[in-house]
Amino acid sequence: MQHPGYAAYMPFLKNGGLFVPNSKSYQLGDEVFMLLSLMEEPEKIPVVGRIAWITPQGAQGNRTAGVGVQFSDKDNGAARRKIEEYLAGALESDRPTHTM
Repeated sequence: MQHPGYAAYMPFLKNGGLFVPNSKSYQLGDEVFMLLSLMEEPEKIPVVGRIAWITPQGAQGNRTAGVGVQFSDKDNGAARRKIEEYLAGALESDRPTHTM
């Protein structure tokens, strides 16, 4: 899965998750694989997840079309830990983020 722009981290999903702006067609429960780039980090994080919800094109309130991807527990929380460590550092700095 490739995505333009930004992804927003969602800690409230079990194992964590991301909202990924995307116009491709997915079904709830589809398994997806992503290579996630964190802002200025050169290393990409491999993430396996499942589609937890879908915001379709033309949704009310001009919401961005995309999918909510819930991280799999197959990586024992590695992606979630890496993102939360990165966000903790970003929140302590003055750098703007695209997270919720």
